[in-house]
Amino acid sequence: MSAPPLKKPVVTEREARQVAEAARERDWRKPSFAKELFLGRFRLDLIHPHPLPTDEAVRRGEQFLTKLRAFCETKVDGALIEREARIPDEVINGLKELGALGMKIDPKYGGLGLTQVYYNKALALVGSASPAIGVLLSAHQSIGVPQPLKMFGTPEQKQKFLPRCARTDISAFLLTEPDVGSDPARLATTAVPDGDDYVLDGVKLWTTNGVVADLLVVMARVPKSDGHKGGITAFVVETDSPGVTVENRNAFMGLRGIENGVTRFHQVRVPAANRIGPEGAGLKIALTTLNTGRLSLPASCVAAGKWCLKIAREWSEAREQWGKPIAQHEAVGSKISFIAATTFALEAVLDLSSQMADEDRNDIRIEGALAKLFASEMGWRIADELVQIRGGRGFETAESLRARGERAVPAEQMLRDLRINRIFEGSTEIMHLLIAREAVDAHLSVAGDLIDPEKSLSDKARAGANAGVFYAKWLPKLVTGTGQLPRAYGEFHPAGHPDLSAHLRYVERSARKLARSTFYAMSRWQGRMETKQVFLGRIVDIGAELFAMSASCVRAELLRTTDDHGREAYQLADVFCRQSRLRVEELFGRLWSNTDDVDRKVVKGVLGGAYEWLEQGVIDPSGEGPWIADATPGASEKENVHRPIR
Repeated sequence: MSAPPLKKPVVTEREARQVAEAARERDWRKPSFAKELFLGRFRLDLIHPHPLPTDEAVRRGEQFLTKLRAFCETKVDGALIEREARIPDEVINGLKELGALGMKIDPKYGGLGLTQVYYNKALALVGSASPAIGVLLSAHQSIGVPQPLKMFGTPEQKQKFLPRCARTDISAFLLTEPDVGSDPARLATTAVPDGDDYVLDGVKLWTTNGVVADLLVVMARVPKSDGHKGGITAFVVETDSPGVTVENRNAFMGLRGIENGVTRFHQVRVPAANRIGPEGAGLKIALTTLNTGRLSLPASCVAAGKWCLKIAREWSEAREQWGKPIAQHEAVGSKISFIAATTFALEAVLDLSSQMADEDRNDIRIEGALAKLFASEMGWRIADELVQIRGGRGFETAESLRARGERAVPAEQMLRDLRINRIFEGSTEIMHLLIAREAVDAHLSVAGDLIDPEKSLSDKARAGANAGVFYAKWLPKLVTGTGQLPRAYGEFHPAGHPDLSAHLRYVERSARKLARSTFYAMSRWQGRMETKQVFLGRIVDIGAELFAMSASCVRAELLRTTDDHGREAYQLADVFCRQSRLRVEELFGRLWSNTDDVDRKVVKGVLGGAYEWLEQGVIDPSGEGPWIADATPGASEKENVHRPIR
């Protein structure tokens, strides 16, 4: 018999950080452009010339995109999905027949074997027809069963599950719990060994695809015992297993067609053969999967940017104000310029990161995270600017516009749909901390023991010696560099084109300044550095802007050399870099001149009740109930709303 479920772990902040740290990939076996950037080293050679897909990858990718576009144009009714909050079964079955479930799965398992570049192009295309479909396909392949098995599965597991995932079975990824988000150390779902099986008990929240999924990747805690290392572990679970209950289909402000639910496991028996990797490796598997899985979100943001640009152009030409089209008014024109330039940059970041992932020459864990962070924030801003350009019509629903005889432009839906990207797969705040940890990795590797209170004096002495050697070599290199040479990166200033070389010189100088700022902060705050979350967020945001500037310049040069709208690409890259430089300068200024200290005082006052008087004079429309639902393990008392697609 299985042991009783474990109580929800109670962990300290330090223990939680140790769990997260243990799951990190610590080794850097391959170069990383972004890692070098944070260290003050602008390695343009790692991204220029821009990497390109093979001819065969292009042929297969374009062939599938042609079929997918035809399907979307004839079979997908995005307005219907939004109205009914459900993707019709016939659409999902059509996608299965098209092979869309297996875009990233190797052909030997029945998949299409598309590259990351073309997988993202496909997600952008289908997501523009219906964002809910984009989420369904992404959750299935980017973080669902196919990707973890591709990277960590046994040959037997791949042979058993991947053919199903490629053609018939939808999968989902289950990590979050009602009281556990980005702090997996408190994971409460258990998997207790019992003979050749594990017995699962627990509740999972926000299970995207979970309502219709056939297969699940479930993260659960295995108790440590004789013969069992224990720890957070990944399992493939059949949704129709006895004891699996989908208790609720959740509804959201956007992405109304997604099948997201609450799933309860009660005494669910899972064969040990379905365990992915060893016990205790589950969180590392999840984080590694997300290194490339996060690129699906920038794909949706690129699609949104392209659509917003199209609508902004058409509407701003048609709508007149004070005797001329609104596009010719500077207040509106500046917004259009931002949308165009930023969309170009988003696509540059996505394509570069994706191609680097395909080539597998570089470690892209930071690039993928930066792409997700930058795209989700900028995609939201683009959609918000479109709503503003459209005015009252931007706030009006597409159905209402259609009812009164105007073009049904779903601008407000786009805003609602994109908002979740700043939370999905690591919120902006968590991404700041994750990237910041990687950005300071080199410093912690040589000097971490100096600020670790648990280290002995001898350990600190050794760390001090190592740090002295490292910084003696590193710090002098941050004083001067290529960015101070007037003609550096001259190939990015061809005749008749804007001067992008100046922007690359700025990136090089700013990278060194960023590294100096990080070093100064570590020297100043030492062990308290990890508590300076807003400061670290600004450091990361600067890095994201520098990465986007670099990608934009490299993409513009690629398009110029291939005679593919090169002149226009150079113009867009130039405008984006000029806009980005203003944001970077503001962020640098706010590193040391900010309201962080007084903000903390206000927060303390708010939590202490000092400002409750400010809350008076309103009515709280919230309903009754606990802030966090009870997730005590046990048999389900609700109807199973699992709805497999047949």
